[in-house]
Amino acid sequence: MNWKERITVDPLVCHGRACIKGTRIMVSVILDNLAAGVQPEEIVRSYPPLTLEDVSAALGYATELARGRVVPVPA
Repeated sequence: MNWKERITVDPLVCHGRACIKGTRIMVSVILDNLAAGVQPEEIVRSYPPLTLEDVSAALGYATELARGRVVPVPA
């Protein structure tokens, strides 16, 4: 699955933050939920416009960001 087909960035929607296409659900919301241990199925239930493919797309987007940017981590 190509995450680029499901993620959009529009300066007029959510202040230009990455969102799932056709929604105002930011990728960061999905990632925050996953990081907190929420299962993808529960995220989809909590945000009815979402699909499991959207959750996977959010992970794909985050993976791409991690490849291109390094955030310093204390030793």
